[in-house]
Amino acid sequence: MLYKELVKVYEALSETTKRLEKTYIISEFLKKSSKNITKDIIYLLQGKVFPSWDERKIGMSSMLIIKVIRSVTGKSESDIKRLWRKEGDLGKVAEELMVNAKNKQATLTSHDLTISHVVENIKKLASTTGKGTVHLKVGLISKLLNNASPLEAKYVVKTILEELRIGIAEGTLRDAVVWAFYPRVVGIFFKCGSCKSIMPASSKCLSCGEKIDTKFKNEIGKHFSKSLNVDSLDDLKKIDDYDFIIAKSEKLARDIYNKFLDEVQHAYNLSNDMGVVAEKLKTQGVKYIASVGIGIGTPINAMLAIKVETIKDALKALGKPVLADFKLDGFRCQIHKKGDKITLFTRRLENVTKQFPELIPLIKNHVKGKDFILDTELVGYSPKTGKYKPFQQISQRIRRKYGIENMAKELPVEIDIFDVIYYEGKNMMAEHQSERRKLIERIVKPVKRKIVITKKIISGDEKELTKFYNKALRAGVEGLILKSMDKEYTPGRKVGGWIKIKPTLEPLDLVITGATYGEGKRAHVLSSFILSCRAGSKFPRCGMVGTGIKEKEAEQGVTFSQLTKLLKPHIIKEKGRHVDINPEIVVEVGYEEIQKSPTYESGYALRFPRFLRLRIDDKKPSQANSLADLEHIYHDQKKFKSKKF
Repeated sequence: MLYKELVKVYEALSETTKRLEKTYIISEFLKKSSKNITKDIIYLLQGKVFPSWDERKIGMSSMLIIKVIRSVTGKSESDIKRLWRKEGDLGKVAEELMVNAKNKQATLTSHDLTISHVVENIKKLASTTGKGTVHLKVGLISKLLNNASPLEAKYVVKTILEELRIGIAEGTLRDAVVWAFYPRVVGIFFKCGSCKSIMPASSKCLSCGEKIDTKFKNEIGKHFSKSLNVDSLDDLKKIDDYDFIIAKSEKLARDIYNKFLDEVQHAYNLSNDMGVVAEKLKTQGVKYIASVGIGIGTPINAMLAIKVETIKDALKALGKPVLADFKLDGFRCQIHKKGDKITLFTRRLENVTKQFPELIPLIKNHVKGKDFILDTELVGYSPKTGKYKPFQQISQRIRRKYGIENMAKELPVEIDIFDVIYYEGKNMMAEHQSERRKLIERIVKPVKRKIVITKKIISGDEKELTKFYNKALRAGVEGLILKSMDKEYTPGRKVGGWIKIKPTLEPLDLVITGATYGEGKRAHVLSSFILSCRAGSKFPRCGMVGTGIKEKEAEQGVTFSQLTKLLKPHIIKEKGRHVDINPEIVVEVGYEEIQKSPTYESGYALRFPRFLRLRIDDKKPSQANSLADLEHIYHDQKKFKSKKF
């Protein structure tokens, strides 16, 4: 299949913000694409060539792409960088420069670049190592661009740099897979009276643009012989043989459609790979969706917790009793064991097995079972005092590639096990929380400060849970995770089965002293902002914020464009996409914690900062929070955590 066909899809997706239209565009493309590239198309639509859990890296920097563009277009590096500063997007730079490039004249009308060829060459980048690596990588991509149209070159570059950003959310991709491979449900899908296309309920046809006449909705079955009449969900058998499902009621139609969505979501939850799910449906059909299962060695998205303010709110949401776990200040770690092979994954699906070699024998010797997947937290502690250390310090081990043995002695970690996802051939996600906890307590042999099960109680009594909460805070951990006893394990979604409670610190008033222009749709606005506290006449940095700021004017709050406009007059220096800003604009910032940090001049860093509001009308830079304030909060936050609630 030609790459230009995918490029047309990219362009169409970029031109609309409507989820229905995006879903329709993707589903139509999936239906007409070849079976052997279905998986590749799913990855490419996400701006990747590997699934998200794959540890292979493309390894092409912006500077290497500039070398490629220079090689292909003949333009100087300074010209390319100048245009890059203007556009903020090297994909657009490649497109613009290649239109007039002399050495492209012979191939401007060529459209022989295939999807398979693009994927093959980009994948080779990940395995190209050793002497002459830069030359080989530049050569691989230069060959692609020399056979690409300017528009194709734009998307090749954006894919290599993983900067596609065409607004495809996980849910949109899931829905598109359902629309592409499952029968259409009459009542959910309609027929356009003009072009006869079949699509979901919409004010206009997503194919020809004509207004949809809903009178056609019940005529679909009359015009297509392969339709199945359904009176209940139990009638959904052999649906691979049908193009349409005709339900006896609108409610049943909706239930059927939701069942299809749930099947695809469940398969994705197990495999963590929508490419695998789509390929299974495309090549084998709907009836084989159940054969998609958990793969040990393939990380699963972690189940997430919703934050509430009080234990009373948690009990109201979860029911009684609940399982209450200590909430630890470490990093989420999924442990996979298959035979003698053990693999460790972070919440971001990164393989960090090599960074924690001392944990492998602990897992082998203290967890019974040949094959399993455990959900855990790795928490750092002081080898001298035995006290827990904050995440900011232990995170150094995740990034460490050298001197790992010494680092393991300086920053040891404790494995805190709190859930089991798979055990000895059985998917445990469908089991209730209570059963999963019982299994953990049977198979784990704890060793203090090495491998333990999280401290917990089971209770429905608010006073007892409050007492346990205070105990957790005094122990120096973040708070509690409260869990519904009969909840299944639901990966990657805040579905309400788990709730977290922890103290909230007072917000800080800080000064913006730097920022970075974004990429793609944010190329012309500042999108991440350096925060500084006050120290005499200086403003040492203490963090960077990008969350809490809005995209669109219609949304309540400050937008990126408004903040950019406000800051531009105060820019004092530019270097590439980064700017230094005169300390004039004060903002209020929320955060979870203040931690020690060697990264910033202040010596401190805000953990999970979020923009709350502007303080320009009532705060001058001289009134911003001081470095002494941060130091005070840092030392006082442990007392705050340990106070009774």
